Amino acid sequence: MFTWEFVLDRPRPGVMGVVNVTPDSFSDGGRWLDPDAAVEHGLALAAAGADLLDVGGESTRPGAEPVDEDEELRRVLPVVRGLARLAPGIPISIDTTKAGVAARAVDAGATIVNDVSAGRGDPGMLALVADRATGFIVMHMRGEPRTMQRNPHYDDVVGEVGAFLRARVLAAHAAGIAPAAVLADPGIGFGKSLGHNLELLGALPRLRAAAGAPLLVGASRKGMIGALLAGADGVVPPVGEREEGTQAITVWAFAHGVSVARVHAVGSAVCAADLVASARRLAA
Repeated sequence: MFTWEFVLDRPRPGVMGVVNVTPDSFSDGGRWLDPDAAVEHGLALAAAGADLLDVGGESTRPGAEPVDEDEELRRVLPVVRGLARLAPGIPISIDTTKAGVAARAVDAGATIVNDVSAGRGDPGMLALVADRATGFIVMHMRGEPRTMQRNPHYDDVVGEVGAFLRARVLAAHAAGIAPAAVLADPGIGFGKSLGHNLELLGALPRLRAAAGAPLLVGASRKGMIGALLAGADGVVPPVGEREEGTQAITVWAFAHGVSVARVHAVGSAVCAADLVASARRLAA
């Protein structure tokens, strides 16, 4: 049975490296569409210090169109197999909302399911995760990727996201998924405005307590960072020039109790994790 102890029981927080096998992801769509290139990229992330790798074959950027199961499988299975064979010590996560994709990926070597729908997108997902005893990441998303950024509204974003995460964590437990196998993700950028994202980042300990599970945060290179880094002229830096902002948010997240950060550039996130761990040791 998978548990998150391999990151929770260590001095520094965990770093999840992103391996997008898509033509249209917002940050690196198309760069790793070839399976051999994707495997090579995943191995490079592992060499840079990634504690686990997240392989995804369907973009969840704002406005993204869904991908059918056969195409998603065609994209991800060779990559999961290759990474499982060449980096056997690195846990592999499959980023999918489809139980069929999750099942085949687990057969190929994945040990974690990262579901942006928190098990709501496919009625078979929770049972599949429980049966295979994999890790599970439940994420908050308002709407679906195609529509989620159309005027998102909350009366109390922290309270509503926290309550949602708690409900989905409890649903996972009720389905037979071990508590030690579950992480919760507040879904930065998934159906949230800049203000909503900042409120969530400012309330990470409260969200952790509400969810009743350790937190994962994935803010790497997202639009909120571009908005925060925009100059006086209002020009937003392109995705590839948002690493300084990403690292700042990663340090913030780790310093406020987040257990795992999902990032594109692993090296700087590992530095952030080591920095926070050293500061905690000195403060103890």
